[in-house]
Amino acid sequence: MSPLEILYWIGQNILGQPPILLGLVALIGLLIQRKSFEEIITSTFKVMIGVVMMIAGATLFVNELVNFQNIVGTAVGFQPKYPPGYIPLGDFTAKFGSYAAMIMTVAFIIHLIIARFTKIKFVYLTGHLMWWVSLTVVATLLTIKPNASALEIIAIGSIVMALYWSIQPWYIHSAMKEVMGTDEIAFGHTSSSAAFLAFYLGKYIGKPEESTEQVKFPKALSFFKDYAVSTAVILGLIMIIAAIIGYAINPTAVVKLAGELNPIIWAFLRGIYFAVAIVVLLTGVRMFIAEIVPAFRGIAQKLIPGAKPALDCPVVFPQAPTAVVIGFVSGLIVFLVFMGLFAATGFAIIVPPMIMLFFPGGAAAVFGNRTGGWKGAVLGGVINGAFLAIGQAVTLNALTYAPELATLADPDWYIIIWLLKAILGPFFK
Repeated sequence: MSPLEILYWIGQNILGQPPILLGLVALIGLLIQRKSFEEIITSTFKVMIGVVMMIAGATLFVNELVNFQNIVGTAVGFQPKYPPGYIPLGDFTAKFGSYAAMIMTVAFIIHLIIARFTKIKFVYLTGHLMWWVSLTVVATLLTIKPNASALEIIAIGSIVMALYWSIQPWYIHSAMKEVMGTDEIAFGHTSSSAAFLAFYLGKYIGKPEESTEQVKFPKALSFFKDYAVSTAVILGLIMIIAAIIGYAINPTAVVKLAGELNPIIWAFLRGIYFAVAIVVLLTGVRMFIAEIVPAFRGIAQKLIPGAKPALDCPVVFPQAPTAVVIGFVSGLIVFLVFMGLFAATGFAIIVPPMIMLFFPGGAAAVFGNRTGGWKGAVLGGVINGAFLAIGQAVTLNALTYAPELATLADPDWYIIIWLLKAILGPFFK
């Protein structure tokens, strides 16, 4: 294998596979600590199982979000408008996906060097986002300079990603410590800008003692204290309302989605599946955190002294599960308002990115809840919804390569895209 093929293989098979990457990190940390064979096997596999449970819960949740997105799409009938002559995401990935994989590998090496020899002691371990943002950087660089060489793209992309993976967990870490109540793990997710704003603005509109997890409900509504039940009820009701509206506008499409079931029954069951997904996701998070934190201490003590693992956004969900749902709902409402305003004014046609409204919105709400209670949680969702709506509207026509990435983006993606265009645009041509 050539050096480039080796870099591509590592990017695809290790860095791009969260169970393998995090299992390997746990294994190295445990070996360094000279744990017993039994402890090494048990902890390493628990880390991988916990990660897969997180992925399974997230996948189940994503499936239901897609159902919801289809219902909303049926009701509003909007489709995003891409720039003329654009390169579709599928074609782009087939042709340039290897660039992103190589950027991941080279950038991760640079990132580890930064963590080892500077005071920015974080190791970014959210593998799937490493891939997606690397791909977004490639699309942005090619939009700026379509004839850019592979060497230019990989070199610039690797530097950009290494800096982002190092700086992102660092700048939000003081907030993360307060949210988690520990200094042992960091936040490694491309929703950091929304979470950061929610945390620092939450105190201006609410109080931490008014936490979503401490809100007192009337006895008849006390079931809302259980996050699984509240998820099933709230999202089930939203799905039912969406199904009714969608059926009134386009009954054929809704019946097709429901299959042999009555549309109302189908929509109600979606809420139950949402709740199951949350339970599986949070169970996986708890198992994963319980094992990765002690395992990573070996790396933090020997290889990269003082380092902390920067992990995916669901690691904060157990701190305020109710806030997660509030963040999704408030963000969705704000996004739909912007969607209507943009369509009415002719500014842009945007579509609700349900996955990004839920996961980044949930994380931002947990951060907002920590300083502003339930009002801060609402604010977190609002910030995320506004970020996604405005970001999608102004970015859809800014990428001639894979503009669909603008509809899949988390808040930080938009910042990276526009910073690159602003900094490199004038001379990288």
